Amino acid sequence: MIDISYEIKNLVDYAVRKKLIEEDDRIYVTNAIAEVLNEESFSESTKETADEPVENILERIRIWAVENNKVKNDANEFLDLLDTRIMGVFIARPSAFRKEFYDHYKQSPQKATEFYYDFAKNSNYIREQRVAKDIKWTYDTPYGKMDMTINLSKPEKDPRAIALARSGILESHEKYPKCLLCKENEGYAGRIDHPARQNHRIIPITLNQEEWYMQYSPYVYYNEHCIVFKGSHDPMKITVDTIKRLLDFVELFPHYMLGSNADLPIVGGSILTHDHFQGGNYDFAMANAKEYDEITIEESGIKAVKLYWPMSVIRLKSDSIEKLVDASGKIISTWKNYSDPETGILSHTGETEHNTVTPIVRFRNGQFEVDHILRNNRTSEEYPFGIFHSHEKYHHIKRENIGLIECLGLAVLPSRLRDEMSALKEKIISGEIESIYSDEILNKHGDFAKRILEVHGSLNRDNADEILYQEIGKVFMNVLENCGVFKKNEEGEKAFQKCFEVMYESIRA
Repeated sequence: MIDISYEIKNLVDYAVRKKLIEEDDRIYVTNAIAEVLNEESFSESTKETADEPVENILERIRIWAVENNKVKNDANEFLDLLDTRIMGVFIARPSAFRKEFYDHYKQSPQKATEFYYDFAKNSNYIREQRVAKDIKWTYDTPYGKMDMTINLSKPEKDPRAIALARSGILESHEKYPKCLLCKENEGYAGRIDHPARQNHRIIPITLNQEEWYMQYSPYVYYNEHCIVFKGSHDPMKITVDTIKRLLDFVELFPHYMLGSNADLPIVGGSILTHDHFQGGNYDFAMANAKEYDEITIEESGIKAVKLYWPMSVIRLKSDSIEKLVDASGKIISTWKNYSDPETGILSHTGETEHNTVTPIVRFRNGQFEVDHILRNNRTSEEYPFGIFHSHEKYHHIKRENIGLIECLGLAVLPSRLRDEMSALKEKIISGEIESIYSDEILNKHGDFAKRILEVHGSLNRDNADEILYQEIGKVFMNVLENCGVFKKNEEGEKAFQKCFEVMYESIRA
């Protein structure tokens, strides 16, 4: 039987250790937790508490809440609403939290982000045990070592919660907050179809003389994975202003990189309705890709290079933000109207635009860098999902949009692959290849399995996992090559060089 008085004491002790509260706050927060749990009183536990992860303590409280009918049922959605509300009692109000952040910033930007990131983990906003479930490995390619992840951090939706949401109970809710990125999420109690955010704090920053905010992603794909979002709920739009905002941020936090998803369907991210960026303290494979064909544009004081990368990337370098903004604006404008029918690149179909960029900025070796990944979202009869998108033969591994993070060389693969690859492994080891095609779930992996056997011969329990995951890595590399508008062959390089020269002339003008 779970002793709830002990668990409350355990949780309060944790909050004191992590400096979420002071010792003088103990009685106050104990009473606040009692209110959340709808308990009128607690007996004081004399048992010594253990120094353990907060998620362990909260898990026992969640179990107790189910056993004592404190939640509607044991669906994860209800339990997450409960434990986030509990953690919210420990969290300082935004004004006090922001003051502490900027006190750290006076020491250094890095001190400020370290403080903020630790807070996000200690407050259970980042659920570290869930993030730790992600399957991670690397894959060596001709372009460099790519990071691979199967994302298991986001819990599956419980059918009971989905049914409740569809039953009309939630129809009375107006859309508030308008999306998961809006500033109104700070402190929001949440609901079945929207996560609670009482333990969420955001930092206001000024970018391009506009109101923006910084936060961390609750599903961290890499170290200090941050999200920077506009104060107003405006749609994604890549313009010269985008580059100014990105560079302003990196000037404030020079140890971080920051980039934007593209602003068009197919090549854009999963949220196009709210302008936002993603960044963090991490070295992606693309950042270290080989540079070639460097040119110096004397008129602008800019250096431009191409990257040896599966996607088509032009990198600009300068110690001047203003010059980079001006040059980047010209690249964006030129690319948005650039066509090369021989390579399948058409900028428009009627009034519909197809060209855009995925921009990334960083500060390195005393200079600012702006990477422009050239994107095009055209479809065709042969490639209805996108000419420069993951081709259908690779959809068994990845069919979702290839966004900023993947462009940089970090695969975020769907959680279904864990169980599918486990089942596929058993079929391959036992030699039941033909039965894969008759399996309702695994049939999409049939050709993949056959090709593995052709290349590697028979698999066994000692090598199967390694081979399967390396072959997934190869598929991801192929997907990125699909997304490259200029292919890594002689014809593609000639076309890329022609485009590069047009960009060069536009910057000079």
